[in-house]
This record gives sequence, C-alpha cells and structure tokens, in this order.
Amino acid sequence: MSTYRLDRTAFKAQTAEEASNHTDYYKKLTWQERLRIANYLNSVAYNYPENEPPRLDRTVFKVRSRG
Repeated sequence: MSTYRLDRTAFKAQTAEEASNHTDYYKKLTWQERLRIANYLNSVAYNYPENEPPRLDRTVFKVRSRG
C-alpha cells in the first residue's frame, strides 16, 4: 500500500469563513472553464477517465407518449 504525505507548503492557514468563500474565484472564470471543472469533478466522483464518461444504459428507460 502506498504512503501519501500531505504537502504542507501547498496550503495556507485560513479561517472557516475564508476557506468556504470560493464564489469570487469561480465568478471570474468563463462558463467554459467552469464546465471543464465540473467535468473533472464528476469524473473523480464517479471514478471514470476524465474525457471518457460512461455510456448511458438505454435498456433501463422506456419511451411513452403522454397523449
């Protein structure tokens, strides 16, 4: 099992309020940059390669008319 160490030089001490306020940073980004970040976070959360999302299983869904 690998041993990971925290790089303490990469972080700075902040209050809880400072650490939780990221809106100013993300508001300055373009919508394309925010979409790229969202794609990356989804790939990490659902454990798939960043530019290869899993295919939708279309056998689960059924098409029905509402008319």
